Amino acid sequence: MRQAKRAVADDRDPAVRAKDICLTLLTARPRTRSELKKALLKKELSEEVAEQVLGRLDDVGLIDDAAFAEMWVRSRHTYQGMGRKALSIELRRRGVDNDTVAEAVAAVDEEAEEERARQLVRKKLPSMSSADQQAKIRRLVGMLARKGYSQGLAYRVVKDELANIGDETNLLDSFE
Repeated sequence: MRQAKRAVADDRDPAVRAKDICLTLLTARPRTRSELKKALLKKELSEEVAEQVLGRLDDVGLIDDAAFAEMWVRSRHTYQGMGRKALSIELRRRGVDNDTVAEAVAAVDEEAEEERARQLVRKKLPSMSSADQQAKIRRLVGMLARKGYSQGLAYRVVKDELANIGDETNLLDSFE
């Protein structure tokens, strides 16, 4: 039965099929033009049909890489605590061009990035009360690095937040 449905689906006009694939994917979540193109090519549709359909979807406003990037940055920074570096990498992997990435990531200014890093450290600190100073520093700086925060910012934030709770920070003094 399943193969019969595929055979019927494959008999449709390739442009209609491509449009249906794109609309199904866009229903689940916003996607970049590049993600949609990869999906169409994976379904063995021609490059010409993919470009034609994507162009039409772009014209009617269903594909907007700039809006996608802005939404992605806002969401991932707010809810996942991602830093600008990690956000840039993620957007590039999704096929967003460099200028659009730079513009979207610029929405996260240095102060907002630092404040989000502080929130992440403050949230993590209570669960680390039994760890020694070196382990706390290593874990906190590592967490921030994995989330795309710069080394300098990570060390500064960890040092400040440890000092705020009365922990020694002499291991971090050599990083200034």
